[in-house]
Amino acid sequence: MNYTLGLVSISFREHSPKAILEAIKGTPLTCIEWGSDRHVPPEKAKEVASLQAEYGVTCCSYGTYFRLGVTPLKELPGYIEAAKVLGTDILRLWCGDKGSERYSDEEKAALFRECRLAAKLAEQSGVTLCMECHNGTYTDTVTSALQLMQAVDSPHFRMYWQPNQHRSEEENRRYARLIAPYVQNLHVFQWKGKERFSLWDGMDEWKGYLSCFPEGKTLLLEFMPDDDIRSLPTEMRALCEIIGGAK
Repeated sequence: MNYTLGLVSISFREHSPKAILEAIKGTPLTCIEWGSDRHVPPEKAKEVASLQAEYGVTCCSYGTYFRLGVTPLKELPGYIEAAKVLGTDILRLWCGDKGSERYSDEEKAALFRECRLAAKLAEQSGVTLCMECHNGTYTDTVTSALQLMQAVDSPHFRMYWQPNQHRSEEENRRYARLIAPYVQNLHVFQWKGKERFSLWDGMDEWKGYLSCFPEGKTLLLEFMPDDDIRSLPTEMRALCEIIGGAK
């Protein structure tokens, strides 16, 4: 199947960028989303870009912890520049600092204004900002995420998708199906509530999720069931099995 496979670096927070690149060497994982909080703060972008070249791995996205409506917008250009140094035009952001239902009309209007300004800056810089489907942010429901995408209305302002571990498979499929036109990349993991499972336990579930999206997406493994870097080959094989049978 026509997918690009990669890894989210924060899966292994305690390991160095070099150790992570060594772990994916020679595997079907050809790209990486670096996290700005631990592995690649903006000032280390050049150093890690050199490592990428050494290992023949590309950066598919820069996983910032920039929160729209919270982090001052004047800091965004620094993250955009770091992303470009890493060789990517995709940045992952969070939208807000609380669930969508907790926003007043005034707060929502202010957040949307900030998002439109960010989208304009992204357009001027030739990059795309992608919001994560994350609890405790404005995109915690498909209704609020769609509302945000339609309000900003920019090809430079898009979404990631990942299943919500606190919602049913049916609810997650609905979110995936409706948000699919706006989705750039997917984070792939298998959680139920606070429990983590191997992707081998979610084969059919993930085949169903992938059926909601067109082929060609970048699928990024995020978190191991045990946080152990030695579990990466097992989870990678599960992902390859899923896409081999995805319909």
